[in-house]
Amino acid sequence: MRKIIVATFTSMDGVLQAPGGPHEDTSGGFKYGGWMFHYTDDQTDNKLGQIMSEPFDLLLGRRTYEIFSAYWPYQPSDNPIATLFNRINKYVVASTPVDLSWEHSTLITGDTISELKKLKEQDGPDLLVHGSSVLIQSLLANKLIDELHIWTFPVTLGEGRKLFQDGTQAAQWKVTDVVIGANGGIVASYIPDGDIRLGSFETAGVSASKAELARREKFAKETY
Repeated sequence: MRKIIVATFTSMDGVLQAPGGPHEDTSGGFKYGGWMFHYTDDQTDNKLGQIMSEPFDLLLGRRTYEIFSAYWPYQPSDNPIATLFNRINKYVVASTPVDLSWEHSTLITGDTISELKKLKEQDGPDLLVHGSSVLIQSLLANKLIDELHIWTFPVTLGEGRKLFQDGTQAAQWKVTDVVIGANGGIVASYIPDGDIRLGSFETAGVSASKAELARREKFAKETY
């Protein structure tokens, strides 16, 4: 079975919108495009190179697909990433019409979750997701992500599309690797690790104090 692998760049407050340039995605009046530019380094770049060294096809949301298709086909022929991206299959998830003139592009529409599950079951290389904030929300909600690699850079933005939005499924993730870059970026890699495990720091066998019980009752009344 093919894996869905998400590789995404975020700020410290979880924003993934337009990391690469000011014209990448200005939706919602976002004015900080290009916020990641000064924080890349060999360590964080090498991690991305490691992920991309394995065979993969691209799985993209409509907005990211349009950004990629307006850029990569027009790069010099000696650009190795452009050569790779132009050669491999591109699957674009969209509910509106998309120009699929970028070679080897396929539209996924309609019941997209069912189609993505079928795609995972097919023979072929893994499916690598870049950007695609709306698509990522669907993948998270339906527990379709097999590997999650998050590049976190030392900036806070206070606005913009976020990686984890309200309504994200409660889930536990296992850390498989961490890379710390010279410019402050941190790459953490995760795989799904089942349901949330709950616990308590209260001492076993010791009853809550009257003050604690009163606090809980007061809090419950204020909340509900």
